[in-house]
Amino acid sequence: MFKQLPSALPLPPALSAPRRVIDTVAGRIHLYESTPHQPASGLPPLLLIHSVNAAASAAEVRPLFEHYRHERVVVAMELPGYGFSERGDRMYTPRLMTDAIHAVLDLLAREHGPMAVDVLALSLSSEFAARAAMEAPQRIAHLALVSPTGLSGLRPRRGPPGSSSYKPRVHAVLRWPGWSQGLFDALTRPAVIRYFLRKTWGSPHIDAQLWPYCVRTAREEGARFAPLCFLSMALFSQDIHTVYESLQCPVWISMATRGDFTNYRGLALLQTARAWQTHKVPGGALPYFEDLPDFVARLAPFWSGAPKPATGA
Repeated sequence: MFKQLPSALPLPPALSAPRRVIDTVAGRIHLYESTPHQPASGLPPLLLIHSVNAAASAAEVRPLFEHYRHERVVVAMELPGYGFSERGDRMYTPRLMTDAIHAVLDLLAREHGPMAVDVLALSLSSEFAARAAMEAPQRIAHLALVSPTGLSGLRPRRGPPGSSSYKPRVHAVLRWPGWSQGLFDALTRPAVIRYFLRKTWGSPHIDAQLWPYCVRTAREEGARFAPLCFLSMALFSQDIHTVYESLQCPVWISMATRGDFTNYRGLALLQTARAWQTHKVPGGALPYFEDLPDFVARLAPFWSGAPKPATGA
């Protein structure tokens, strides 16, 4: 039986900011928070949500957190199973992830007033954020989705409410005690993580800080449980097109032009997509690591509510 590779040192914070842990129905959720000395007038709090993969954490939103912390309240949450949030041996599902987001939105409402907040989510977390916006439309003012999943093909995804693409037999194989930990350790070796980050970037020039942090966070106790659910498709929603079409808030989408996340043909299936702002942002799936000024300049009119048609470029 494989044993988990040991961690030489405690996991360092992903962001340089005050931290807190809240108890929720989704378990203990870890947050990074920052409040500027002079917040810009009229801007609500901003919630940043990292992606889901083998070694995810709030480190994936670091450039955005550092930029927006100077103008508004910013909170970066770590989803169940990742970072400093609870990493127990349990099923990780869209319901669990969405409930974690609801808990943070409720916290922001209690501490900053009932004003709806802005949310930016990455990749698969876009599906969870969209579900939260569908279920509690009064909580989210603007929803920005960076390289969102659920839009990569022309197969309609309007399954039963709350359904997922879960493959229980695959999950059972992945969880077998004889190789589960060893398999995960192999998938999160430094060279393998570098390989997948290069596919995300569509370039060998990945972020020099993100790569070692991904390697380090994957060595934490319980780090394999959420990724094994991810690999068995338990976190992918079969009803995501219905969820996306239900959104009442303004939606902004960043589409990569390079790497493995450039297929957004599924937008053509959504009846509401014409009202969304879509941008082909030059770069990989996390373009703000490559050109932060360009990325935030594209987002600025959206956050402010300035009318701007969907561009497609």
